[in-house]
Amino acid sequence: MPRKILVSAGESSGDLYASMVVEALRGVSPAPAPEFFGCTGPRLRAAGVRTVVDAGSLAVVGLAEVVAHLPRIYREYRKLLAAARVERPDLALLTDSPDFHLRVARQLAAEGIPVVYLVAPQAWAWRKGRVKSLRRTVRRLLCIFPFEEEFFRGEGVPTTYIGHPLAGLCRPSLSKEEFFRKHRLDPARPLISLLPGSRRGESARHLPAVLDAAGRLYREQALNLVLPASATTGVEFFKERIGQTPVHVIEGESWDAMAHSDLALAASGTVTTEAALLGTPTVAFYKVARATWLIGRPLVDVPFYTMVNLIAGREVVPELIQDGMTGERIAAEARRLLTDADARAAMKAGLAEVRRKLAGAPDGLEPRTAPQRAAAIIQEILEGQVAHVS
Repeated sequence: MPRKILVSAGESSGDLYASMVVEALRGVSPAPAPEFFGCTGPRLRAAGVRTVVDAGSLAVVGLAEVVAHLPRIYREYRKLLAAARVERPDLALLTDSPDFHLRVARQLAAEGIPVVYLVAPQAWAWRKGRVKSLRRTVRRLLCIFPFEEEFFRGEGVPTTYIGHPLAGLCRPSLSKEEFFRKHRLDPARPLISLLPGSRRGESARHLPAVLDAAGRLYREQALNLVLPASATTGVEFFKERIGQTPVHVIEGESWDAMAHSDLALAASGTVTTEAALLGTPTVAFYKVARATWLIGRPLVDVPFYTMVNLIAGREVVPELIQDGMTGERIAAEARRLLTDADARAAMKAGLAEVRRKLAGAPDGLEPRTAPQRAAAIIQEILEGQVAHVS
């Protein structure tokens, strides 16, 4: 009988990372090949994971924003657990989305299903009570940022740093000349990528200030302005909102757009890590609903909000958060990076430092990719070679 593995991802980055692990598992699992099912986005579906719940139904950010969606999320939660009880998977791989997945992990652990959790919750920053839940329910926590392993191991959570899944993978598929020709961009003009978010809610919050900044910059200098729409947001969502602006909306191709950009204006999140891996100077920003900010701000204990800066231990990328995120301020930071050669060089050096930290093999491990390391750990657990640490 083939082994069954429940795989669940709640947003686009988790969908990508989990799909990479599924592909790696196919390469190390003995015949017959495992059967995969669970909560999927387009990448997991393409990797052959059978859909029980569509990950798009869970893509909500913010304490206040999620309230209106709770009934639907709870229905999906029950549907996923019902499938687990019927199919009795040999293991569950849960990826990111801790509000949803820590609850799933608790129920699966109670059913005796080993849980591997990929992408650690940011318990080192806020909601430290999540550590207790991880300690009780997770067979292994797989971290993708280097400073996390020490924190979680110190808290008694069985943890392994596997490296970042995008290290070595995040690269353009087209040359700059090919990309510019494909999208009819002017090679004599600088290129700026606008990346307001991978979810519709966050994009809608960010877009007015981003378009304001783009307009200010465009009035000062002839530019190419490209907005790569994510699969979860869609091209039409942006085309309906940008009106008569010089912004060129394209479908996907964010790595090509960023790699060939002189500058990225990006929502703080996975995309800023991708920009660092591509070496693209970036202005980061983020805004949540006012109620979410007022509730959540006192609970957050970190020196920076952007992962690039947390990894570097200093501000490499400017962060414009909440009320600080205005079109005027985004434009000012962008202008500085476009015109000040020293500031640009300093940022590129900082991004290279972050890239080295993410790309190198963790100490004591052979030089495999992060998904390969994750797959090897999962296979060991399936074979009973890793004892449960409670």
